[in-house]
Amino acid sequence: MAKISPLMMAPPAIFAGLAALFFIGMSRENPNDLPSMLIQKSAPSVSALQPLLDTPLLTDEVLAQPGLKLVNFWGTWCVACRAEHPTLLKIEELLPVTLHGVNFDDTKAKAEAYLREDGNPFTTLGEDVTDKTKIDWGVYGAPETFLIDGNGTVLLRIAGPITERVIERTLGPAVQKAMTAAQTN
Repeated sequence: MAKISPLMMAPPAIFAGLAALFFIGMSRENPNDLPSMLIQKSAPSVSALQPLLDTPLLTDEVLAQPGLKLVNFWGTWCVACRAEHPTLLKIEELLPVTLHGVNFDDTKAKAEAYLREDGNPFTTLGEDVTDKTKIDWGVYGAPETFLIDGNGTVLLRIAGPITERVIERTLGPAVQKAMTAAQTN
């Protein structure tokens, strides 16, 4: 009988390990869900933001106010951000939330021109010139949106565009759960 070299067993073992990791990842409830260290923690500071347009500045005080809030990180260069923009324009009609925006990796001129042309859905707004806010919130892509409760606690992170499907399956139920929790407290 021929002796099997350990090196010959390595490729099948590596393949089996990768297949197992793939299967575990795809078996999650939502394979597109990316975990966030911020869930159930206080929202990070937004004090480094700079004003944009004549919209009120997003501040730490705004995040601590009563009511549910969505903080949306976006850029004019982001195709998915442009795709979600029509939904953001009507989100406050669809859900009992206020929408706040953080523009990053952009120029002020481009961001302001875009909002003037396509509409400004944000109650408050800020420009992340230094990338400090983006880093503190753990944002690595756009769009990313966070659901914040009336105590300033992060309840949900959505990586990718807000669509009607996301509202129906993820965001809407999270908002409903947060409202129920707020009423029982």
